[in-house]
Amino acid sequence: MSLAAVEAPVHRFGWGVAGEVGDLVAAHAPRHVLLVTGRASYVSSGAEAALAPVLGGRRVSRFSEFEINPRIQDVERGVAMCRRLACDLVIGVGGGTALDIAKSVRLLAAQQAEPRSYVVGGETITRRGPPLIAVPTTAGSGSEATQFAVVYVDGVKHSLDHPWVRPEYSVVDPALSLNLPAPIAASTGMDALAHAIESYWSVRSTDESRSYAVEAISLVMAHLVEAVTRPSPASREPMARAAHVAGMAINISRTTACHAISYPITVHHGVPHGHAVALTLPHMLVYNAGVTAADVADERGVAWVRDGIDRLAALIGASDAEGAGARLLALMRAISLETSLEALGIRDVETIVAEAFNQRLHNNPRRLTEASLRHVLAAAAGRPIQG
Repeated sequence: MSLAAVEAPVHRFGWGVAGEVGDLVAAHAPRHVLLVTGRASYVSSGAEAALAPVLGGRRVSRFSEFEINPRIQDVERGVAMCRRLACDLVIGVGGGTALDIAKSVRLLAAQQAEPRSYVVGGETITRRGPPLIAVPTTAGSGSEATQFAVVYVDGVKHSLDHPWVRPEYSVVDPALSLNLPAPIAASTGMDALAHAIESYWSVRSTDESRSYAVEAISLVMAHLVEAVTRPSPASREPMARAAHVAGMAINISRTTACHAISYPITVHHGVPHGHAVALTLPHMLVYNAGVTAADVADERGVAWVRDGIDRLAALIGASDAEGAGARLLALMRAISLETSLEALGIRDVETIVAEAFNQRLHNNPRRLTEASLRHVLAAAAGRPIQG
């Protein structure tokens, strides 16, 4: 069966499943494959060793000339390459950036207008694009499971969101994340945890998304420290699983305030995405616990939101939101992530406030104003958490 005929995404998970990419490629019999990878991670993760044998003998062109956070210029170059070579299958291998680039390129290469018009101009997507196989090499972004891709245009984050963005196949092999450097394992691990926590409290959460989120939170809390400090198959496999199911959770619910706030922190201060998200996660949990009838954003009501926060606190291993926030801060310290904006030299909160108000912020269960956002950022600067 042709990959193009696959409607429901197919997920492969387990040690050594990267070798099964060959079967997926053979089923499609492509004329020309576009291979989108990180510059160094393709080799260091072991992906090249796993995929080179199964891609041997096929026409494969590699695209890896992009920055660490996906920019429209990077997408445009990839689209031009995909169109010029008439690629009829795309394989994305790497972390969130590589996978988001692959997702954007495969879809936008098939459209008639130029990429920018779809990302920022509201142009209608009319063509599906060549099929995509996504192979993550980190345990964090969950991009292989989502129908959206981040693209930065002039330093502003945009999201290309469409069902056809989602890969037809995800191949999650924990072995490819075994050699992750500790700082990347820490940052991406916190990204996965934030996906799960934010998905759980999102105004768009469902029973299904919450079930994925619960699984991911439990796995991260149990295995992240070991995966960063003493990596082994016993810790990397559950982290790979956590990242994947957290991606499935946010594909339904989307992310919320912590992600919205993280984008200007990353753009203006160079803090890796997962770390940037984690900086406000403990404090947003406490903030959301203080929801009232006057500022509740979830139509299910104040009691629903508070019950959700209580359940999250228990999953994190605490009796209340303040204790859960403290546990999250302790978790960050245990994996050597700085917890304070001020210690990272981030003092210009006004730029963050000005750029944080996007759709992801509006998914938060408790509404944020500029004043309340400054309050959260003050807590993230290193002052005591207050509800």
